[in-house]
Parts: sequence; structure tokens; C-alpha cells
Amino acid sequence: MAKKPLRSYYSLVRSKQADETRARIAAAARKLILSRGFEAATIETIARDAGVAVPTVYAVFGSKRRILTELVERAAFGPIFQKLIGEAEALTDPEARLRMVARIARQVYDGERSESELLRKARVVLPELAAREEERNCGRYEAHCITVEIIARARRLNPAISVQEARDILWSFTARDLYRLFVVDRKWTPGRYEEWLAETLVTMLMTKAPHRSQRRTSATVSR
Repeated sequence: MAKKPLRSYYSLVRSKQADETRARIAAAARKLILSRGFEAATIETIARDAGVAVPTVYAVFGSKRRILTELVERAAFGPIFQKLIGEAEALTDPEARLRMVARIARQVYDGERSESELLRKARVVLPELAAREEERNCGRYEAHCITVEIIARARRLNPAISVQEARDILWSFTARDLYRLFVVDRKWTPGRYEEWLAETLVTMLMTKAPHRSQRRTSATVSR
């Protein structure tokens, strides 16, 4: 019985070492691709710069394309994204939740944009990214369903639209294409995009919150 905590300790150590190795390989690959280009950044040079054996790179990632896929995903869905998701899940106020959706959209697309130079240097089309994008779109829709339900339960949903329409609007307006049009093509700042998106979503999907006096009057009438 006394050996179980020891096994758990060594498992944690091995897991930490594996994560550190993975991060070193990814960092070395990113630096090499940016400085030399995708073709010149061979698995051998990546392994050398990361301080690991070539078989280790293959064992961890399998290919350069998978390394590149992970670099893009880490930029978009890293620690800041995870922190914002946690904050969003803790929010019960429907308007605050909706504004957080805009912040998360900006964080994801800002992160992806930060790796645009990496993708340009690579000059490759990654089917892995396309497949992951489809998965994320489905996941994004499911997450937005929860947000719309919170708004509807609070009786703040715009009466001119249905719950289904609200989900569709929220999903469409938080898509990457809108970010690209405003921030990349029209040169809006990411902050302005987030501000506009938050205000637009609140205006389109929600009714105004009643004043306290109105709530008290309603409560008195109901009694």
C-alpha cells in the first residue's frame, strides 16, 4: 500500500518531463521555421536545437506538419484562453457572459494571427488544421447554446428572435471570418473589434435590464 504514492509521484515526474520535452521541440521548430523556412527546418535540425534525439521528435509529434499544427493551436488555445473559459463558466449574469464570448473570440483569433508569419514561412496547407477547425466550430456552437440558455432563463432574450435564431446569430458573429474582415482587412485594432462585437451581440440578442424600481414594482404587483 505504501508504494502507491511513490508510483504516483514518479508518474507526475515523467509527465512533467514529457511536457517539457514537447515544449522544447515545439519552440525549436518555431524558431527554425521562422529563420530558415519550413523545408530547411528538418527533423534532424529541430532535434539538435531542442537537445533531443531524432526518434524522440518522431515519437512525440510524428511529423513537422503536426508540430506546426500544435504551434498554431497553442497560440490560440493556450493558458490565457483556458483562463477566460474558466471565468466565463463562472459567470451567471447573462450580459457579462455574452461580453465574455466576445473577449474569448478575440483571444482565439489574436493567437492564431500571431502565428500567421509562421504559416506563411511554412507555405503549406495543413489538413489537420482544417479538420480541427470543423471540430472547433461544432464545439463553439455547443458552448453558445449554453450562453443563449442562460440569457433565456434570465428572461433577457430579445423577443424578436427565437432561441434557435439567437444561437445561429451568436455562432455566426463569433466566426473567424468577421475578425479577419475587420482586423486584418479593415485594420481595426483587436480591442475595437472586441468592443464592437460585445456591443453588437448584447444589442441584437438581449433586452435591456429593468431598473431596480421596475423590478420592485413588478414584485409588488405579483404579490
